[in-house]
Amino acid sequence: MNGKIARLDARRRFEALAGSLRRELYAYAFWLSRDPQLAEDVLQEALLRAWRGFDGLADEAKAKPWFATIVRREFLRTRERQREEAVDPAQLSELAADTADPLVEELREALFRLEDNYREPLVMQVVLGYSADEIAQALEMTPGAVLTRLHRAREKLKAMFVEGREDRHE
Repeated sequence: MNGKIARLDARRRFEALAGSLRRELYAYAFWLSRDPQLAEDVLQEALLRAWRGFDGLADEAKAKPWFATIVRREFLRTRERQREEAVDPAQLSELAADTADPLVEELREALFRLEDNYREPLVMQVVLGYSADEIAQALEMTPGAVLTRLHRAREKLKAMFVEGREDRHE
């Protein structure tokens, strides 16, 4: 009987943690995949993997980077299986058209032009609110490497954003 109670308690804790992070994890999966359906699929598979490995989460205070790592790995597994580009240009155009602010659209397009190794930590910090330490843990990097990538991502983004706006105003 104690085993059932412990498992029920674990399930409740998992559901509470996963439920509180679901939106952020979906946003992260979407930024990785750039496809709403693929992001949902990746998230579902990641949550299933997380549930299977939930006993391995020693410190629930570190659940956020733990879940993010699982989402990232599941995305990479999915991309490896597909072996094709996950970006559908028509979907990107539709997503960009959803915004009423042209500056937001320009910024979004510039973000999508960043290389994955720069875009991913930047999105984790800006969209998901992760600290450099949490990003480092999720991406299996040192915090110093994360800070370097964040700096370079911002510099590249700034250059693309400013350069793109200057080209349109000439």
